[in-house]
Amino acid sequence: MKIREVTSEDAKVLSEIYNHYIEHTAITFETSPVSVQEMQQRINDVQESGLPYYVGELDGKVVGYYYMHKWNNRCAYSSTKEVTVYLDKDYTGKGLGSTLYKHLLEHVNRENTHVLLAGICIPNESSVHLHEKFGFVQSSHMKEVGRKFGEWRDVGHWILNLENQPK
Repeated sequence: MKIREVTSEDAKVLSEIYNHYIEHTAITFETSPVSVQEMQQRINDVQESGLPYYVGELDGKVVGYYYMHKWNNRCAYSSTKEVTVYLDKDYTGKGLGSTLYKHLLEHVNRENTHVLLAGICIPNESSVHLHEKFGFVQSSHMKEVGRKFGEWRDVGHWILNLENQPK
């Protein structure tokens, strides 16, 4: 897989990838599809913050993406970043999420990042497995904090302390 920085031209395909998860899963707690313009703004926001946003391509087709963003706007949290990885629904289970995560960990700025955090709707065994494969450990389990598709949903947080990881 070729991994490259996101461009504004990627907003359409990224919104298509993400909207599948909005409309058909509880993986994200968003409930309305994201427009191309909204995805463009989200890309711009991450890029303007100086944090990484990358896409993965197979044969010229974008099949997944990842980015990091601030976890919380309070100053004391500035060295904690939340990570997000999504794959095209037709490309899951092929190791591409691992390829994107490997790239993410190789390119994270360890000078200003101490902890990576991932929020996961529970249950989601494939996401839990992916994160734990890279050393993330569960740090919370919040019961019934979101409601989607008429059901209460749990969320867990997995964290990776970068000081404990090889560079």
